[in-house]
Amino acid sequence: MLLEELLKIEGFSLIKGDPATVISSVEFDSRKCAAGSIFVAIKGFTSDGHEYIKAASMNGASAVLIDSSRDQERFSVEKILEQVTHDIAIVETSDTRTALGTVSQAVYDHPEKKLDIAGITGTKGKTTITFMLRSIMEAADVSTGLVGTVVNIAGGQKIKAEHTTPESSDLYKMMKDMVDAGDKALIMEVSSQGLKLDRVFGIGYKVACFTNLYEDHIAPNEHPDMEDYFRSKLKIFDSCETGIINSDTPYKDAAAEYAKGKCDVLFYGTEADADIRASSIEHYSEGSESGSIFELTSPWYKGQVKIALPGRFNVSNALCAISCAGVMGVPFEAVKKGLETAHVPGRMQPVPNDMGISVIVDYAHNAAALENVLSTVREYALKRIICVFGCGGNRSRTRRFEMGEVSGRMADLTIITSDNPRSEDPLAIINDIVTGIDPTGGIYETKPDRALAIKYAISIAEPGDVVIIAGKGHEDYQIFADRTIHFDDVEVARVALDEVKEERQ
Repeated sequence: MLLEELLKIEGFSLIKGDPATVISSVEFDSRKCAAGSIFVAIKGFTSDGHEYIKAASMNGASAVLIDSSRDQERFSVEKILEQVTHDIAIVETSDTRTALGTVSQAVYDHPEKKLDIAGITGTKGKTTITFMLRSIMEAADVSTGLVGTVVNIAGGQKIKAEHTTPESSDLYKMMKDMVDAGDKALIMEVSSQGLKLDRVFGIGYKVACFTNLYEDHIAPNEHPDMEDYFRSKLKIFDSCETGIINSDTPYKDAAAEYAKGKCDVLFYGTEADADIRASSIEHYSEGSESGSIFELTSPWYKGQVKIALPGRFNVSNALCAISCAGVMGVPFEAVKKGLETAHVPGRMQPVPNDMGISVIVDYAHNAAALENVLSTVREYALKRIICVFGCGGNRSRTRRFEMGEVSGRMADLTIITSDNPRSEDPLAIINDIVTGIDPTGGIYETKPDRALAIKYAISIAEPGDVVIIAGKGHEDYQIFADRTIHFDDVEVARVALDEVKEERQ
């Protein structure tokens, strides 16, 4: 499109350049700029995009969008003109962060209007719900894109996910790719940062969901307190047709109060007054597979539902996915088929074997998540629960004490190992976990090498035992102070199972 079309947007003014400049892409990263790019200079937590205008220009950007609230002394128009290396158009607006979405909408031909979009926010459950819902949509023969923590999918093609919710320019470009590939719907995880920093600015949701809230993202560069965290999550209801709220969370009333008047509101959960409700919940096991069966009552469907993931928290996740499917008009048969076959990488993911040992990989990386997993497994474990986990470096120390306490209290044996130590000493992290586990009297061993810890847990497991490998889930890397290596818990467990089986024969 031509720059003059962007200049028709209210609040955009041309400082210098040719209105007939052709714009074909939108970038906030100067390294990705090329001829036809408009570089949007955003002020971030730790850096200011105006510092990279020269780099964007050197990489061939055709236009730059600057923020009128920038540091006028450091980034005056005169100084910006001194930085550019060729005849580049300069446009000014009052808020480049929201403008990044506005410009992306225009340049990529409003893909958000061509997709039925479901957005899921909350501390826990987002990834599982999006995979469940996509499985349902695909069972209904609706080609569906996905944006989230584990992977992005456009037109059936998987794309590595860098952030739970990408910056708006990347998101709109991805949505355009989905539309071009024939996708009709989009299921997306919407992080609190994505909402707070307007990464989803301009997107209208056919249905938007709030799952729950836990103290996971209270940090200087995330949220200063729970109020800010909750308020950021609630922004998802500002631009949706139907809001779905978990009736089993203590935040339900406050969430509903915010959403009412902005959208229609429905509740899902196990409470009797929930609009979408599960009752008569039972666990089932079939070989290495396990899950839940329950009776569903909802405005659209009524009957028995089977899900291929165990635990009451996954029943809750399924109810959220069902709620979205109902709003989106999906037939009940597709809902049942999709949930019965849905699997999520690194979320209660079984590692099949014929040794009678249940090996499960899960992303649980805090105390609440680990307690959910262990309590779920306790419902069907025939013998011992062996829990293998570590904690990440450069993260909250409190999490280490809490996870140690949970595993010491709930597992029969804990193998404490390394996770992503980053710049910290792995042994210091392990010692913090030991501090949490010691008062419980729980039996534990320490094995810093994660691969050896996993093999050891499997080697001592007997038929009927459950080995939980927690903390990394879908991650396929391990970060140390001086290097990052490939490391996939599922792959390592498979190798260990083969080796142990051979050793036992």
